[in-house]
Amino acid sequence: MEFGAVLQCNPPAARTVALAKRAEEFGFDYVWTFDSHILWQEPYVIYSQILAETQNIKVGPMVTNPATRDWTVTASTYATLNSMYGNRTVCGIGRGDSALRVSGGSPTTLKTLRESIHVIRELANSRAVEYNGRTIQFPWSTGSELEMWVAAYGPLALKLTGEVGDGFILQLADLDIAEWMIATVRSAAAAAGRDPMAIKFCVAAPMYIGDDWEHMRDQCRWFGGMVGNHVADIVAKYGADAAVPQALTDYIAGREGYDYNEHGRAGNTHTAFVPDEIVDRFCLMGTVEQHIEKLEKLKALGVTQFAGYLQHDNKEETLRVYGESIIPALREHVSATA
Repeated sequence: MEFGAVLQCNPPAARTVALAKRAEEFGFDYVWTFDSHILWQEPYVIYSQILAETQNIKVGPMVTNPATRDWTVTASTYATLNSMYGNRTVCGIGRGDSALRVSGGSPTTLKTLRESIHVIRELANSRAVEYNGRTIQFPWSTGSELEMWVAAYGPLALKLTGEVGDGFILQLADLDIAEWMIATVRSAAAAAGRDPMAIKFCVAAPMYIGDDWEHMRDQCRWFGGMVGNHVADIVAKYGADAAVPQALTDYIAGREGYDYNEHGRAGNTHTAFVPDEIVDRFCLMGTVEQHIEKLEKLKALGVTQFAGYLQHDNKEETLRVYGESIIPALREHVSATA
């Protein structure tokens, strides 16, 4: 299993870069960031500095969207970073949430998402693509490699992921929901003639090391509110009886709105509707042993990466404990002699 750390691009940017460097020091493979250009600083600028000050870690958004930047600009950014620093980028993409809603917009259609994935992937992999009635290609790009990982919850979005995604990002760590969604994506991949086992699966959720459950829950409850935005979209589209696990839809019954000024912040004021049970199911919290136990179960379901959100008051200690105790326990062990 691989590991990622999910950061916000809060100023100063040097703090984000420093956390990324710490993540690499403790053995993390990826650094992901939020991508919401009004709420936080521009991530692609910061990626360049992270890549310049690290050796191996890959960077990318969790997640970008097809609407806030022209697709060719997004592809050019990735191809440029890959040319400068080696192929150390990844693109997490979805229909959009805060980046669009803060400025009065709405998530894009799945048709737009599908088309954007194709254009960005082809150009960022140094290939030609049809775009606006023309065949275009970056004449300066050779050997660039970029995987497109799709963030999804709803049935049609999961189907799209199986059909076109290199990876699937599930933003919650509930075992039952993860099992259903991974199976749904794999089924869609098989139906499309793809190898369902070739798709990578990333579970992303807050990670917090400790034994004070009341404090840990308070620090991570924001996540249930963020996931609730996407679940509310599913319920609005398909109804409360949507073909998704009830555990994912029931808890938003008490949801009364969302303040994007507090998006992704611990201790925010609009997530009281999220019960303790959901926080416990969606997040990874507790002792080292409890983290390892849940990660082993996720790995058995087919999860290939766990990406931990660090939007809480215990960032450095969480990175340290993961690096020293948890990541080694989930790595493949190789003997020096046989």
